[in-house]
Amino acid sequence: MTVLLLGGTAEARDLAERLGRAEGVRVVSSLAGRTAAPHLPAGDVRVGGLGGADGLRAWVAAHSPAAVVDATHPFAEAVSRAAATAADGDAFPLLRLERPGWTQEPGDRWHRVPSLAAAADLAPSLGRRPFLTTGRQGLETFIGHPSWGGLDVLVRTVDPPAVPLPARFRLRRDRGPYALDGELGLLRSEAVDVVVTKDSGGTSTAAKLAAARALALPVVMVERPVLPPVARAESVDAAAAWVSALLI
Repeated sequence: MTVLLLGGTAEARDLAERLGRAEGVRVVSSLAGRTAAPHLPAGDVRVGGLGGADGLRAWVAAHSPAAVVDATHPFAEAVSRAAATAADGDAFPLLRLERPGWTQEPGDRWHRVPSLAAAADLAPSLGRRPFLTTGRQGLETFIGHPSWGGLDVLVRTVDPPAVPLPARFRLRRDRGPYALDGELGLLRSEAVDVVVTKDSGGTSTAAKLAAARALALPVVMVERPVLPPVARAESVDAAAAWVSALLI
């Protein structure tokens, strides 16, 4: 039996490895191809996306998977919406595997906002040296904002941005997981006075939040998009159990 996994998250890789150990199960992971050197999961891998809802329907029709698991990033809204649309009407079993968001702790100075545009509006009122960690998608929202022209911006991404950065936007390419000591050192050495991030959840990049808390820095937290209602799991264990129940 075939299980299609959408996404290259750590949870997707863990689930691919676990399901691949089951006898008679073929795991196919579909990666969008936006990361130049992704960590490849176990099993078969296809890169380049499926072509939206219609492309996913066509793949399902051709390969008849027992289940599809959407394990994309919490902010990969287009893929998740396409999967929900393709599965509408019980066309195939679909599960959304999404790790929980981060939890605000005592001492945190979080400012929750609904979008990147709202984050770009708010951050300049909180500091002049922002640490922008929202990924390379959507950087143009900040680059083109009139209030960001006079800021000294530190940008961290895994891959090079798709758009040119102004001189005052300094790029640091790095990949998590990050340690608290390293994040503290970075924020101090760069004199960061506000952190801008998305509520991605997980442990890989959470150290920046602990560092901001320790330094009493404000954090602009972009909330997750509201996605269509589908079956959901918050852990690899729960997702594996859901798939196993289908295969019995």
